[in-house]
Formats: sequence, structure tokens, C-alpha cells
Amino acid sequence: MFQRDYFMRMIEQIGEVAGVVLGLRREKKQEEALLVIDEQLDKLFRMNGKLVRSLSDTDLIRMMSRSGVVETANVQGIALLLREEGQLHEELEDEEAAYAARLKSLHLFARMALLDAPPLAKPASEEAEDLIAKLAAYELPASTKRLLAEFYESHGRFDKAEDVHYELMEDGELPRSETEAFYRRLLLLPDDTLARGGVTREEVGAALAKLDRYEETRS
Repeated sequence: MFQRDYFMRMIEQIGEVAGVVLGLRREKKQEEALLVIDEQLDKLFRMNGKLVRSLSDTDLIRMMSRSGVVETANVQGIALLLREEGQLHEELEDEEAAYAARLKSLHLFARMALLDAPPLAKPASEEAEDLIAKLAAYELPASTKRLLAEFYESHGRFDKAEDVHYELMEDGELPRSETEAFYRRLLLLPDDTLARGGVTREEVGAALAKLDRYEETRS
């Protein structure tokens, strides 16, 4: 009961903040809206904005955990505020800051999607997809691509996961063994599940054979 009450309060609080930020955006007061976000990070999560931006996503999640249990409402709350921050920076034409805020938000939402966390607003997987679209023009870091490969696979987007695996291998950021393990996991799935994920059993088998040839050409 306590956890549910806390979760509902977080939904209400984040909704109120989003409303204030939206109002300031409409008034073209983006700088003031950024200050509101910083204030709310401190008020709701006892973390100032500078600390949130400097920590990795995994460190943030660790800090938002108790006895090994992730407080998913808090993590998603931070992710939502960072998402809003990214939009504000875009409107201020600060591309670098917008990218950084959205990338951190993407990491947090993707990790919450992997945990199947109850949503504060939209499901974490949908939030992650929206941010992926916002970041489509950028070459994402290898750490982000690794996370996306896991995210896509866990959500049945096998064709997307495959694309990311090959990008990472081409960049020398992923050993062949991990991609082989990915394909072998796919072979354990029913044909209809594979089809919904954009691949067939025959394609997976052919990809494994291609992977062997790929290794030969690299050696």
C-alpha cells in the first residue's frame, strides 16, 4: 500500500512539474523552466542537477535503489525531467545540452523498460522509442548501442537488435561471440515470435553462417 501511494504521489508531482514547465515554454521562458527542473530534482530526489548530469545512468539507478530494489518511480521521474530539459535546450538552440539530456533520459527509460517498470506516464519502452527518434541524427556511443541491442531484443524487435549488433561489430565494439549468442537465443524461439520480430528461422540460420564467414574475412 505504501509503495502504491508513493507511486501515485510521484505521478501527481511529476505531472504538476510538467504543467509548470509547459506553461513557461508557452511564455517563451525556457531559462526559467530549466531552473524549475533543477529545483524539482533537488526537492523530489535530493539530487542537484549538476550531480544528475555528471553521474552515469547505472550510478543514478544505484542511488535510486534500496536493498538492491530499484525505485522505478524515482528513476522514471528523473528521466522525465531530463526529457523535458532536452526539449528546453533544443528550443534555446543548445544542441549539445539537448543531446546530453536526451541521451541520459534514453538510458534511464531503456533500463526501466528492461525491468518492465510500471509507467509514470507512458510505458518506459515508448518513452525510449520517442527519444531514439529524437536522437536519430546522431552517431550514438557504443555503450548506448549495447543498451539498445538489449532493449530491442527484450521487446521482440529482433531485426533492430540485429542491426545494432552488426554496427557494434563493425566498429570493433562487440565480440563476434556475443552476436552468435544472440542468434542462438533467437533459434530457441517459436517461428511466430521470430516473425513478429521481423526475422525468420531461415534468416537466423543464414546469419549464423554469414557470421562464420565474417570472422574468416576479419582474421
